[in-house]
Amino acid sequence: MRDRTELFESALDSLPAGIALFGMDGEVVFWNRVAESITGYSGQEMLGRTTMPEALEALAPARLLLGELHRDAEPETSRGALVRTQHKQGHELQAITRVVALRDGLGERIGTAAVFHPAESLDALPHGVTGESGAVGASQADLEDRLQIEFEDFTRGGETFGVLWIGVDQAQGLRKTHGSSACEAMLGKVQHALAQGLRPAEEAGRWGDDEFLIISHERTAEMLAAHAQALAGMARTADFRWWGDRVSITVSIGAAQACHDRNEGLAQLLESAQNAMESSIHAGGNCITSAAGGQKCLPS
Repeated sequence: MRDRTELFESALDSLPAGIALFGMDGEVVFWNRVAESITGYSGQEMLGRTTMPEALEALAPARLLLGELHRDAEPETSRGALVRTQHKQGHELQAITRVVALRDGLGERIGTAAVFHPAESLDALPHGVTGESGAVGASQADLEDRLQIEFEDFTRGGETFGVLWIGVDQAQGLRKTHGSSACEAMLGKVQHALAQGLRPAEEAGRWGDDEFLIISHERTAEMLAAHAQALAGMARTADFRWWGDRVSITVSIGAAQACHDRNEGLAQLLESAQNAMESSIHAGGNCITSAAGGQKCLPS
């Protein structure tokens, strides 16, 4: 039995993710070497604890580990969540965490496993330019979290996804000539118009002063570009007037699809979408550019 336990622990130590196993009372019964490396807390410090150190509370899937959910309602495996916590040395730690309910051969729950690994730094992700207005929308943090989780699911064989980086062609000029209030009012109209063309599972939000980001689940780069074209048409329907003057609205869109054939990170995917969007701007605006190749400028 001892040999089997040592073999089991050795296998968990060899995995590239942090692994924490918790008993039914919430006590830590295993803490692998990668978990030590990620958090700075050794197995000796963690084993037997029934509560996580204050710095690591976000890494504990509290509702499962503390029994706040009814057993019959517990999911077998969580989809994953982005958590922000602290390393033992005090610096910020961002990690993707998943929770798995552990069961014996008869189906009875015997504990919980938490699997986690560092996420890409949100500060390293490309964002739209934020100038004097500082307005980026309340959902930007939600978009960051969703991006991390979508990318994590994708790298583990989950559903493919892509991003659309959208710049509003008239925003900068309107901000200069009529001020931030006029520009924000116009961007609100654009966001409402774009929302009418979103798929049910898509998420959209501000990604800078004058830009939006959409997380999409179109299956191919071609389908993503076609969807971007439809959204550009929706943006043009935004009826915006300022002091009686109607402003015709167009957008420049960059589309980038995540691909298993390219070993790129989330930051590289966003950079591809940003560069494609800038190519649309340089083409005169009112264009859709795919990072996979191809550009279509819409009639004025």
